[in-house]
Amino acid sequence: MVKGKNIVLGVSGGIAAYKACALTSKLSQRGANVKVIMTDHAQQFVSPLTFQALSRQPVYTDTFDEKDPQKIAHIDLADWADIFLLAPATANILGKVANGIADDMLSTTLLATSASIYVAPAMNVHMYAHPAVQNNMNTLASFGYQFIEPGEGFLACGYVGKGRLEEPETIIQVIEERETNKQASSFYQNKHVLVTAGPTQEIVDPVRFFTNHSSGKMGYALAQMAESLGAKVTLVSGPTDLSQPPGVNVLPVQSAEDMYNTVLEHFDEADIVIKAAAVADYRPKQQYNHKMKKKEGSLVIEMERTRDILQALGEKKKEQYLVGFAAETNQAIEYGKDKLTRKNLDAIVINDVSQEGTGFSGDTNEVTFLSKRGIEKSLPLSSKTQIAQQVLTLIETDIKGGKS
Repeated sequence: MVKGKNIVLGVSGGIAAYKACALTSKLSQRGANVKVIMTDHAQQFVSPLTFQALSRQPVYTDTFDEKDPQKIAHIDLADWADIFLLAPATANILGKVANGIADDMLSTTLLATSASIYVAPAMNVHMYAHPAVQNNMNTLASFGYQFIEPGEGFLACGYVGKGRLEEPETIIQVIEERETNKQASSFYQNKHVLVTAGPTQEIVDPVRFFTNHSSGKMGYALAQMAESLGAKVTLVSGPTDLSQPPGVNVLPVQSAEDMYNTVLEHFDEADIVIKAAAVADYRPKQQYNHKMKKKEGSLVIEMERTRDILQALGEKKKEQYLVGFAAETNQAIEYGKDKLTRKNLDAIVINDVSQEGTGFSGDTNEVTFLSKRGIEKSLPLSSKTQIAQQVLTLIETDIKGGKS
């Protein structure tokens, strides 16, 4: 899938830049046309001449080095690319692009391209785990950037952990698989996918509400991935801090009742419904118009059940394929199987949120996919973007009647 493709390889300033040399060589050997952009910091580790020799193409280092007066170099390069690969991607370049900063040849070209963008991060384990870096990666994922997770092992800084640039062979394999899937599968083309995401907020008074820890990241990842596969996507979202996924119709809601009404309104036109939101099971029976004042002693707030959205969809569905989520802290599979049957679902995605790396606010997840047709697939810990891709593939497999 890379043969004959025009690939721009962006090399930023980390010790892993030496692996980008092998990556350039292997891409060229597979028949790709590779042009390399280097940051100033990348040139401290490897010279442009090395990449020029390996790619047999000019190497770009300066936004203002306009070799052809008929063209603007960074725009011409951005338009030339079929695939844009950022490897290694340092915390610095991720932060710049996530925030729209274009102050060198690489960041400027990245913001100007409409090519498929793949990002292979490489940095110190603690840098990779820093909330700012994770937030930037989540932002880029919401833009449609596809991440190739770093490996774990001994790092140049002396630490052992996650942050090592993935091996060139694996990077190429991931790109080829994803590009093949993108071209080979037209399953989601023109299908309407309805996704719910995030928490709900149940009002007590003008300044207080009950809610939960859901960040909406899993639902947003599913919506963005479905859109990238060609689906028409409607995302019913509770309150989150996430950016709106490009190309997705986002319908913001606040309470469980709001979400119930909005989902039911759009349910009939949907082909696939994925209910990933964490909806409140209870709400205050009474809402106060003015702020409640402190009083002596304890406070008791009477709660009442909210309407069960998933139950209602299971009863109402005709041709729709209905997927639920079950966030559990114990006996996850047992409770998930019960929910699958009891609510008349086609499939359920189960995750034990008590396990490390699978909590609501994190950027990773580990789930089990169960379908009533018999698919049972455990998806190991990985980014929520990767989990979203695998879940959508399993949905396709199940609808087509296959087993995995």
